[in-house]
Amino acid sequence: MTETAFITAAGSYLPGPPVANDEIAGRLGGVDERGDRLRRRILAANGITSRHYALDAQGRTTELNEELAAAALREALADRGLGAGELDMLATATTQGDLLVPGFASMVHGRLGGGPMQLLSAAGVCASSLAALDAAAAKVRLGDLRRAAVVGSELSSRWLRHSRFNRGEADAHFLRWMLSDGAGAVVVEPRPRPDRPSLRVDWVRGVSLAHEHQVCMRAGMGDGGEPVAGQTWQDLGTASAAENAGMMRLRQDTAALGALAEAGLREFKELTRLGLVDLDRLDHVLCHYSTNAFRDIIFDQIASSGSALNTDKWFSNLESRGNTGAASIFIALEECWRTGRFEPGQTILLAVPESGRFSFAFAHLTCVDADREAPAPAPVREAAPARGTVFARLEAVWEDFERRLDEVPVMRRLADGSATIEDYRRLLFNLRQQVADGARWISRAASNFSVENFDLRSAAIGHAAEEHRDFMMIERDFVACGGSLDEIRSGEKNIGSEALSAYMFHTASAPDPVGLLGAMFIIEGLGTGKAAEWARRFKDLLGLGDDQVAFLAYHGEADDDHFAKLQAILASDRVDEAAADAIVKTAKVVARLYALQLEELDHV
Repeated sequence: MTETAFITAAGSYLPGPPVANDEIAGRLGGVDERGDRLRRRILAANGITSRHYALDAQGRTTELNEELAAAALREALADRGLGAGELDMLATATTQGDLLVPGFASMVHGRLGGGPMQLLSAAGVCASSLAALDAAAAKVRLGDLRRAAVVGSELSSRWLRHSRFNRGEADAHFLRWMLSDGAGAVVVEPRPRPDRPSLRVDWVRGVSLAHEHQVCMRAGMGDGGEPVAGQTWQDLGTASAAENAGMMRLRQDTAALGALAEAGLREFKELTRLGLVDLDRLDHVLCHYSTNAFRDIIFDQIASSGSALNTDKWFSNLESRGNTGAASIFIALEECWRTGRFEPGQTILLAVPESGRFSFAFAHLTCVDADREAPAPAPVREAAPARGTVFARLEAVWEDFERRLDEVPVMRRLADGSATIEDYRRLLFNLRQQVADGARWISRAASNFSVENFDLRSAAIGHAAEEHRDFMMIERDFVACGGSLDEIRSGEKNIGSEALSAYMFHTASAPDPVGLLGAMFIIEGLGTGKAAEWARRFKDLLGLGDDQVAFLAYHGEADDDHFAKLQAILASDRVDEAAADAIVKTAKVVARLYALQLEELDHV
C-alpha cells in the first residue's frame, strides 16, 4: 500500500481561436438592445477579455464535449510520454455530457481509446473536477491502481445560443456572457516522475452546504429554489414542452452569489482553523471564480482579517481563458505547470466554489523534486494524539462539540425547520444571562496575567472592552421579538449557564490563566462558525428582520477577527506542552458546559 499520490503531468484543450468580447454576440446570436446592455454590464464586472467556443462563426457546434476531454487527456499523456493504454483509471467531471445516457466517462473512454480501465463520472458543476481528483488520488494511494487520469471538461456554449432565450430573463443572460468551453486534465501516479518536479497531492477536501441553501444555478426546472414532483423537464411530456417552459435555459440566481462568496470565505477560514492551511506560508493559490468582483471580495475579506496578503501568490487565467466550469481549475493548473510557475518545496492551494447548490472543494499540493520529496503533511482527519499539536487536539474537541450541538433539541428544531419564535426568545433569554458575565471574567483574567504575559493581558483588556455591551444587543433583539425588557433583565441563569459562568470565573482567577485560550477557542469558534448561520436560519424560518437577529449576525462577522488573533497566539512559542494541556482541558470543559446551557433551554 502506498501513502502518496502525485500529479505528474497536465494538459489542456481550448477549442477554436480566442473570441474577444465584441465577437461574442456574433457567435451566440440574438442580441437586442436590452440584451446588449446586459452583455456590456456583465463583461465589465467579470473581467473576461477572451474565451473559446466549440462553435463556428455561424454558431454551429464543431466538437463534442467528449472530444474536448479526450484532447486534453492526450495533451496530459503526451506531457508524460504515456499512451492511453497505460491508464488504469479515468475520472471525468462535467456539468452536462453530450448524451443523457451513458455516463460521460464511458463516452470519453470510447473516444480516447486505450485498454480496460476503471471509470468514474463525477457529475455536478465546477467542484466536480476536484471530486474526480480526490477519487483518483485515493485509489492510487491505496495501491489499487498504478496510474489514473482526471479530466474536467465543459461545452456550455450549446446552452447559450439565442434560440434558448426567447423570454430573455436576466438570470439566464448572466451565464450567457460568463461561460465558455474547454477542458483540462492531469495524470496521477504513486511516485514523482523522474525527469522533472511533480505535485504531491497532500489532501483534497470537499463540502456541500446544500442542506442550508436552495438551488442557485440550475437547468431542468421552473422558477423557485426547489424542484417540485411532476414539474421538472422530464415531467412535461416532451422536450419541446420543457423548452417552451424555459426549463432548458441555464440560469443563475445572481442575488445569492454574495452569500456564496461569504460561505466560501468561511470554508476557507475553516481550513486555517483546522491547521490545514497557513495563508502566510502558501506559495501559490489557484482560485476558480466566475468574476473578478468575487476575487476583490476575497482579497478585501482576507486583508481585513489581519492576514498578510500577497496578491502575487494568486493565479487565475479567467481573463484570457474564460469561465470553463469544471475545467477551469485544471486549465489554470496546466498553465502554471507548463510555464514553470511552481518550484520544488513550494505549496499550492486549489480552491473551487460551486454555485449549483453551494458546495466548495479545496486541494493542497506540494511541488517535489524528481529525486527528493518534501515531508508529507499530516492526513486531513488524523486522530489527535495525547501530545499532538494544540491545533490538532483542539480540532478533536471542536468535532465532539459540533456533534453535541447537533443533538441539542433547539438546534435540531432549527435544522429541520420546526423552531418557533418561542425557541428563539428562549435562546436570547438564556444567552443574555451568560453573556452579561463575559466581560467580567475576561477582565478578571486580564488582572491575573503577569508581566511576562503582558501581551495576553492587553489582548484580554481590549476584548473585554469590545464585549462588555454585548448583552445589551441581546436585550434589543429580545424586545424586538416581542419579549419584555424587564423579563430578560430579571432572568436567572439556567443550570448550564450557572456551571459555565462559575467555571469561567474560577479559571480566570488563577495566576496566568493561559488555559482560557481554550474557552475562547470554543466561544469565538461559535461566533465565526455558527452564529451567522443561526441568524440566517432563524431569520428565514421565522420571517425576522435584521434588527431581530443583530446579536448573532454581528458575532458571525466580528468573531472572525477575534478568532484570527486567537489563532496567532495559539501558533506562538508561548504555547508550550503545559500550556497546550491547560488550553485543551479548558476547551473540553467549556464545550460540555456550553452544550449543557443550550440543552437546558428545554428544561426551564
